[in-house]
Amino acid sequence: MAPDAAARPTRAELRLAAREQSRAQRRGAAKAATRVALLRVALPSVAALGVAAAAAVTVIQDEAGRVPAQASAADAPDNTAANTATNTAAQQAVAVGGQAQASRGDARQPLAGAQPTDAPTAQPTPQAAPQPKVVMPVAQHGLGELFGAAGTHWANRHTGIDFPVDGGSEVYAVADGTIRTQWNPFYGYMSILKMNDGTEAWFCHLRGYKVRKGQVKQGDVIAFVGSSGNSTGPHLHFEIRPPGSGPVDPLPWFLSNGLDPR
Repeated sequence: MAPDAAARPTRAELRLAAREQSRAQRRGAAKAATRVALLRVALPSVAALGVAAAAAVTVIQDEAGRVPAQASAADAPDNTAANTATNTAAQQAVAVGGQAQASRGDARQPLAGAQPTDAPTAQPTPQAAPQPKVVMPVAQHGLGELFGAAGTHWANRHTGIDFPVDGGSEVYAVADGTIRTQWNPFYGYMSILKMNDGTEAWFCHLRGYKVRKGQVKQGDVIAFVGSSGNSTGPHLHFEIRPPGSGPVDPLPWFLSNGLDPR
């Protein structure tokens, strides 16, 4: 055999070498494929984390007024170290954001108490003026002869007050009570109203009656003005007689009951 022929590899050696080379190539290709698969999985995850972190940082910074609201993850550096730092900042930002939200929630709580508590004082509803305890015996105010006046028409003194009104004018019960009627040569036709406290009101010189006897209410028409008895013209002679007493001045009695007939 020639020396150069001895140095050549045999066919078996060539096949073995080819198989080893093929195995090495397959192993290298498998490792490369694995690395590519890992990169395909890892890179989107890192990118997503970077986007979330950058968005969180953007929101917090935007609230703090340090970056515009349009800032996004595209502005973040595309490298692993930066992404790691961004993730850390995002976690801190989320924690700070939670505190900020809690602070805003706490800040809203006093608002309920900050509402005005002093409501406008309700104005009292106007009430109708209290009705007088008594009413006028005639519709027209004004007095003629007063109590105690002297004159030729009376044996002693005037025992009441006179209301100079037209004949036929209505006469009213000055209070609730019981009516009785009678004739007297001096007082003429007269109605006597006995009130619930026993006081009597005398209405004298009447023309006629509307109620001769029975219960009446304050303001009821009981008679009509005339000039009967010892009278010089139409008018109503009115007297007040407390229980067990003679006539007293009717004017103070009216005034004490909130009514001025003058």
